[in-house]
Amino acid sequence: MTDNYGETEILTENQKSFIDDIPDLLPVLPLRDIVIYPYMIFPVLVGREQSIRAANYAAEKTKYIFLSTQIKSSIEDPTPADIYPEGTIAKIVQILKLPNGLMKILVDGLVQGRILGFTDRKDFFEARIEAVFPKVEIDHEMNALVRQMTQLFKDYVKISRNVPNDTIAAFDNIEEPDRKLFYAAANVIQPIEVKQSLLQKITLKEQYYELIKILNSEIDILKIEKEIDTKVQENIAKTQRKFIIQEQIKILQDELGEDEDASPEFSKLRDAIKKAKMPQEVEAKAMEELNKLKKTPPMSPESTVIRNYLDWLIDVPWSKRTKDNLNIKHVQKILDEDHFGLEKPKERIIEHIAVLNLVKQMKGQILCFVGPPGVGKTSLGKSIARALGRKFVRISLGGVRDEAEIRGHRRTYIGSMPGKIIQSMKRAGTINPVILLDEIDKMSMDFRGDPSAAMLEVLDPEQNHSFNDHYLEVDYDLSQVLFITTANVRYNIPLPLQDRMEIIELPGYLEYDKLEIAKRHILPKELKAHGLINKKVTVTDEAIRKIIREYTRESGVRNLEREIANVCRKIARDIVLKESSNGKSKAKTKYLVDENKVEEYLKVPRYRYSKHSKTLKVGSVTGLAWTSTGGEILNVDAAVMIGPGKLTLTGQLGNVMKESAHAALSYLRAHAKELHLNPDFFKGKEIHVHLPEGAIPKDGPSAGIAMAMAMYSAVSGIPASNNVAMTGEITLTGSILAIGGLTEKLLAAKRNQIETVLIPKENEIDLKEIPDEVKEGIKIIMIERIEDAIPYVFPSLKKSVKQKRKSKK
Repeated sequence: MTDNYGETEILTENQKSFIDDIPDLLPVLPLRDIVIYPYMIFPVLVGREQSIRAANYAAEKTKYIFLSTQIKSSIEDPTPADIYPEGTIAKIVQILKLPNGLMKILVDGLVQGRILGFTDRKDFFEARIEAVFPKVEIDHEMNALVRQMTQLFKDYVKISRNVPNDTIAAFDNIEEPDRKLFYAAANVIQPIEVKQSLLQKITLKEQYYELIKILNSEIDILKIEKEIDTKVQENIAKTQRKFIIQEQIKILQDELGEDEDASPEFSKLRDAIKKAKMPQEVEAKAMEELNKLKKTPPMSPESTVIRNYLDWLIDVPWSKRTKDNLNIKHVQKILDEDHFGLEKPKERIIEHIAVLNLVKQMKGQILCFVGPPGVGKTSLGKSIARALGRKFVRISLGGVRDEAEIRGHRRTYIGSMPGKIIQSMKRAGTINPVILLDEIDKMSMDFRGDPSAAMLEVLDPEQNHSFNDHYLEVDYDLSQVLFITTANVRYNIPLPLQDRMEIIELPGYLEYDKLEIAKRHILPKELKAHGLINKKVTVTDEAIRKIIREYTRESGVRNLEREIANVCRKIARDIVLKESSNGKSKAKTKYLVDENKVEEYLKVPRYRYSKHSKTLKVGSVTGLAWTSTGGEILNVDAAVMIGPGKLTLTGQLGNVMKESAHAALSYLRAHAKELHLNPDFFKGKEIHVHLPEGAIPKDGPSAGIAMAMAMYSAVSGIPASNNVAMTGEITLTGSILAIGGLTEKLLAAKRNQIETVLIPKENEIDLKEIPDEVKEGIKIIMIERIEDAIPYVFPSLKKSVKQKRKSKK
């Protein structure tokens, strides 16, 4: 056995002989939820394989074992780091094997110990142990500590309900200070870390000071608990007395034969339940709650909970419905009045109305409008409700993270209420409203649950006829609701949710569309809002085009609306200034807003109409990108310089885009001869690929072909045409794979006056879906391999490639 601490006193002969009996290495038994002190005889239940092996080894060898407590009791397989180094050297007195495979061992705590280090033994913990004999100084201070601890311990036992009074008799019979200390510590109910602190002290005085501090703290807490308990008992006695009196009043009322519904409040509730025309099982539940309310004291918190629940059951619509306007021509007229374009969603709504004309009732398909901001997704939902003559309710799902916001909270919680779906039904007041679930792609999840999973039942026509809200606890029929959802990015919607919805893509608007929307909708609305209806204000088409081209760059029309509002404010200011200086303006005064006036009002244009450079440049090509706000052109620049043979990528590129760049370089190196490049073009060279607007993160595989062409131009020194834009994912074999967002990318090319666009051959089928206005004026070329793009990107190579192909034939 190793020598003890330097701070302890010189060992006695008995202690030396005790140390000599105990081997240097002892098996370690990790304990959970208990600290065993010296002088304690305690039964320990052993169940873990490792602990059973340690106990068996100790029993067979020397009977000695080291007992140490786990820092966290929840850990099933502790490591040496999970065990307190301070513990108790104990002797196994008895072992009892139980029928269920567990083992019960009786241990006798002998002396404090400390782990100096664990051995490499694998089957159980074994460690080198140091015996600790805390220094004992019998002086006035020690005597005072013993007296104070004795008195405190007796006070603690008297106040505590968990320690029997017999403990004091046994405590008085102990004379040794250390044994007295450990007996008291073992009987004080405290957390493990508090009890363990005694074993971490190395002198008896320190241990006494620690125990006195623990006892003082615990006695103070117990006194406060006792005071609280006394007050609670007094309150309970008052409440019981009040309850007994109320029960006596009820019995007397029954004896007198008073009608149970004599209270006007209960009569109103009963009538409201009958008028609500609830389903039979729901009405039965409501009547059951009403009877419970009658028997509940009015001042009881439970009374308020039941009353709120009944109010919700009554206010939610169960049978009231609005009559649908199924006249197709009327619906078409309303939709056309409110929105220009958007033919596909309008057509889908007309089809839905046509089917309703034939079958009168159908399980509605849930529609999901996906498109960039500002294209009219939310306002289209309002128009559909107006066209059908239904109530309209909008639920914003952006940032919803709690599943209970959809399904509601159970009534056990204080302040609980139904979820957003039931709240919206109450707001609508009918069982067949149009509910718009806005920004369904912006839902997130955290420890409170996944709200998108709760939406699965809401948006499934096969299930939502019996939607169960946690607050109502009864089935509610949502099958007659027309659900419309909106999203900016389709891929952010969970796949099971996508499967339940019919997704309708709403592409960004063309310049022609924006002009018509501005003339038909935005301008009249803003003129009215700014009091300019009777002021003979004329805004020319050229002025609107200038705002579209030079002051906005977007897929939707929100910024266009802001800029037109800005112009209207400036006109209003001019009119007021003119009237204040000349008196009231004459009726004939006209206000014409042309291109020059727009620039005067809105100052310097924010965007150049054609910012795209069309000059031939070495190592610079134009790609096409899709973002949640629409399509954009993507300049890709490449440069070759002397270096260690590496590829440098900059411009805040994501992992997928970086991998595309590496794939492009690998293809060029592998097929250098076929592409008429120097096979050693990468030896001693460094290629740098940069995508401008470096502050904006970029990702996705569709820039693969653009990066390949930029590198080809930089390596070969042949200038590339920037009047050709391209998009496509590439493979190491040179194939070009399909991409998404084709409409938005073609719109971006059109907006930047790019005449030729290269797209993957696999996307040819998508061209049929794209409106002719988008394709007009653009030469769209389908390519299958990287080599197919070279003649279009490099005009100087076009002739030589054609001649080469002819010679092959």
